[in-house]
Amino acid sequence: MNETQEKRVKIVNYMKDMYGDVVTRQQLLSGAEFLGLKGGSVRFLRQPENRVGVGKYKMPELNESGEIVSVSKPVAVEKPLSKVEESSIAVAPSAPKKIEKLECAIQNYIPEREPHYVKFGHYNDLKSIVKSGQFMNVFVTGLSGNGKTLMIHEICSELNRELFRVNITIETDEDDLLGGFRLVNGETVWHDGPVIQAMKRGAVLLLDEIDLASHKIMCLQPVLEGKGVMLKKINEYVKPSSGFTVVATANTKGKGSEDGRFIGTNILNEAFLERFPITLEQSYPSASVEKKILDSILESAEKPDTKFTELLVTWADVIRKSFIEGVVDELIATRRLVNIINTYIIFGKKEKAIELCVSRFDDDTKESFLDLYKKVDGGEIEGESESLEEVMEKSSIDFDEEV
Repeated sequence: MNETQEKRVKIVNYMKDMYGDVVTRQQLLSGAEFLGLKGGSVRFLRQPENRVGVGKYKMPELNESGEIVSVSKPVAVEKPLSKVEESSIAVAPSAPKKIEKLECAIQNYIPEREPHYVKFGHYNDLKSIVKSGQFMNVFVTGLSGNGKTLMIHEICSELNRELFRVNITIETDEDDLLGGFRLVNGETVWHDGPVIQAMKRGAVLLLDEIDLASHKIMCLQPVLEGKGVMLKKINEYVKPSSGFTVVATANTKGKGSEDGRFIGTNILNEAFLERFPITLEQSYPSASVEKKILDSILESAEKPDTKFTELLVTWADVIRKSFIEGVVDELIATRRLVNIINTYIIFGKKEKAIELCVSRFDDDTKESFLDLYKKVDGGEIEGESESLEEVMEKSSIDFDEEV
């Protein structure tokens, strides 16, 4: 098969996938543009023997060598109707066609590996679930920035499993998840949503920030049962392929956020939550794991500084203990430590990197955190050896007890 024949096979297969066996002239030109080809490349499809109507062409059959072997017998060419004839005929709107986008069929949804990721927590447990190939929904909960989503990405990457990530908001509805009609080249066509695509491909479906969802998320009830779902708008029943499963992440357990830290989280329907048989509570990584992550980033940037990473980890650990005890209202997540390291790589100044990355907090908290780091850097605080009371006294942090 020469280059011209390969191009013809590509064009014909694309046209059939996108539009069916009969294609309009405009669709031929749009298809050629999508494939990065000139309009003349589809001229072979517009031969008289392919024409089946005004501006409509029947797609031919090709053999293994890319040669045209048959063309359906052409039908009588449609003649344009006069204005009188047009006005006397009630034209019914054409039914929407189902469409499978070409990019969905050829795109690789296996996530790329994160070079600095270090396995910790429930990594191996979740990996075993995904590797089993069984349908087993998992609810992963934990504070923000502790690597919940990244863990799922890394597991799918390691196992070469496709991952469809859907970021949930209060506006997310059935159309966003299962699919709906879209306007393509002036025609109303059906497009599968990410949930249906994941089901058909036997992929892992990640529902990120699921506790932000409204009652509209209940459209996933049949999907979470693993039996299939009816697409009412096109009257099609879709069953999940082998390997399909669902993982949801959230900062809460679906019961809302009473302390107001996670504004927008909602109380999820109990029947919905019951369809997640396994719940994994993700905590921040240990000090040794966090240090390994930070060291890896600095080493890759050729700026190794084990002392700096040790100080940062100790500093974050003290703040987290204070948060648990209710002494402070903010904490330093693993993600923020990584941000500090990346900022340090850019500017080359440690205190500036810390200050820029804690400026999101209110002024009192920001100054207290900066003061605490100076105490840690000066050797006045030794992390694990210090009690919470001693740490707060040495850091001179003054917090209003009513806060």
